[in-house]
Amino acid sequence: MSAALAAACGVVGLVVGAALPVVIERVPEKQPVCAGPFPEIRAGMRVPSGWLVIGVTGALFAGMALRFGESWVLPAFLVFAAGLVALSVIDLRLELLPNRIVFPLAEMSVVLLGVAAIGEADGDAFLRALGCAFAAFIAFTLLHLVSPRAMGFGDVKLSFVLGLNLGWLGAGETVLGLLLGFIYGAAIGLILLVVGSRSRKDHIPFGPFLAAGALTAVLVGTVILDWYRA
Repeated sequence: MSAALAAACGVVGLVVGAALPVVIERVPEKQPVCAGPFPEIRAGMRVPSGWLVIGVTGALFAGMALRFGESWVLPAFLVFAAGLVALSVIDLRLELLPNRIVFPLAEMSVVLLGVAAIGEADGDAFLRALGCAFAAFIAFTLLHLVSPRAMGFGDVKLSFVLGLNLGWLGAGETVLGLLLGFIYGAAIGLILLVVGSRSRKDHIPFGPFLAAGALTAVLVGTVILDWYRA
């Protein structure tokens, strides 16, 4: 059943990935997202970056299905994955993490995780998720106050969503996911400096690295933590 569920979620992810260009193109321009027609879908399929979004979203949906199976929490992490893909693309293009995505993603995560807590009778996981969300937000706010250029407030707001979803899994996964975001960002930043694509004065969007770190912790965080504790 896990393979069938993963395949079904993968197909859903491909469809969602094909539709994400509507969000990616319209949200930064403050245009209505649900108003047709939707030429962005066809336009996205004409360029390699559009197919990359489709493939990544499909793979993430399948991975989430394999990770969580037929659990109440699966919908929350499917929405989480789709939101992070859209935010990452927008941040890479425009160095922007729009409130029109971050805030609804936070609200949907709270609702879906709350439903999962009721369905699985796991109130402790939900309370832990909220605690990790606020802890991440406070920590990132302090980093932003210390170095506003290095840590934008968009990253601070995103940290709440990351802490919320990672916190459902555990405090260890929360720390791991956020730490991996910094590691990914530092590694790629160093590579770009070495090859000359960026200088020390250039700003590198941090959102995609935070998203990558969080998704890594969700999908394989248990394996990493078990290895570390062994």
